[in-house]
Amino acid sequence: MVSPARPASRVAPSSVAVNVVLFVAAIYFVLPLVWVVIAATKSPGDLFATFGLWFSDTPQAWENLTRLFTQDGGTFTRWVLNSVVYSGVGAAVAMVIASACGYAIAKYRFRGREALFSVILGGVLVPATVIALPLYFLLNTVGLTGSYWAVLLPSMVSPFGVYLARIHANASVPDEIIEAARLDGAGDLRIFGSIASRMMMPALVTIFLFQFVTIWNNYLLPLVMLNDTRTFPVTLGLTLWNSQTQRDPMFYQLVVTGSAVSAILLVALMVALQRFWRADLTAGATKG
Repeated sequence: MVSPARPASRVAPSSVAVNVVLFVAAIYFVLPLVWVVIAATKSPGDLFATFGLWFSDTPQAWENLTRLFTQDGGTFTRWVLNSVVYSGVGAAVAMVIASACGYAIAKYRFRGREALFSVILGGVLVPATVIALPLYFLLNTVGLTGSYWAVLLPSMVSPFGVYLARIHANASVPDEIIEAARLDGAGDLRIFGSIASRMMMPALVTIFLFQFVTIWNNYLLPLVMLNDTRTFPVTLGLTLWNSQTQRDPMFYQLVVTGSAVSAILLVALMVALQRFWRADLTAGATKG
């Protein structure tokens, strides 16, 4: 007996539309990265004379990297190290503070909790341009402008991190485990440091990653706070070189190559932490 043929599966129009939108968005975000990586392999002449999305006949990636790291006595290396310090230290401290605040708001009942959380969440909506000048006057009063602390201290605060930590603490840290730990004699700090923080690890990595990228790409805050090129991050340093392109067109290639190195470093960090990041996004989408 011949079984009836199954109807051919049809792809929903909504799925096609979503895939098309995602494909266009991927091109939009990836295309500039592809361009800057390819441009970093070209000579200054080929940078403007050849097609931007294809390699030139005479690539010189190594020469460009050598010139980049030796220009002005190797100042680009110092800028990269400054960015690593600003982003790494700022993101690590912001991760600890945000996770502790989010956990406390999620697991402790106290008067004004929701009002406090609303105020913190409102910090996400405040543009960086609005608080840059007040921060300058505040830090200038205590003599910190022009130093590393002028960039580090504001970078150690992440309102979005507090929000993410609260959501994840509610979803992944059961109250029963906290009560059991208290019955075993564990204090609140030990519960948070040894138990809750491990359960919240995907959120912690996500907070660190978001804050690291935000600090790394920050241009306005270092511009307002810093006046010594030795303390510049890579964003401000490349802008300084870009201002010299009218005097010496060779700086075009330095800026492009430096931008490619900066972008590749961020991509490497994103790939290294991708599994934690995806795990956290999945938890946030499936748990209340």
